[in-house]
Amino acid sequence: MTLKAELLARIAASGPMTLADYMAECLLHPRYGYYSTRDPLGAAGDFTTAPEISQMFGEMLGLALAQSWLDQGAPSPFTLAELGPGRGTLMADVLRATARVPGFHAALNVVLVEASPTLRAAQAQRVPHAKWADTIAELPDAPLFLLANEFFDALPIRQFHRAAGDTWREVVVGIEASDLRPGLAPPAPPAPLAHRLAHTPPRAT
Repeated sequence: MTLKAELLARIAASGPMTLADYMAECLLHPRYGYYSTRDPLGAAGDFTTAPEISQMFGEMLGLALAQSWLDQGAPSPFTLAELGPGRGTLMADVLRATARVPGFHAALNVVLVEASPTLRAAQAQRVPHAKWADTIAELPDAPLFLLANEFFDALPIRQFHRAAGDTWREVVVGIEASDLRPGLAPPAPPAPLAHRLAHTPPRAT
């Protein structure tokens, strides 16, 4: 079975899915997800990031991070976490640059928030003493320094379309002619966002 077939069956059984759910399945499905099944970085992948190009990116960030830690009174212990850490290159560079900062490494607990088993394996080679979490909710209750490089641009999102009569309709993925098609859910005002949407132009998305 393919991911498309699974999604068609799910929608046929339960109705249209939000754009956020659709994106999450495409990116993180355990058998077919883009990030779950491959290392997308480098010449053999689809893109690269600044830490993969030069170690100076992570080293400079690490020194800035250490200074921030000192400025805040050098809390101990503290959590140093990274969201979507790729191959672990950025965190490895940060740790190398801060190795001689007195007390820094003794106080830190490194946690990598990563959903991909493939990328976790790559991270374990570069940051072997790290711990892993599936979500940010699993981070320890401690002072937190958080890294997120090129992470938020790939998060699943919900999308709304402003329709006639000042109502909002969520973009969903449904079935049309036996294929996946985008569509609009029935009008429903997203009450928690009303104050943010009051001045949005008509027919906006």
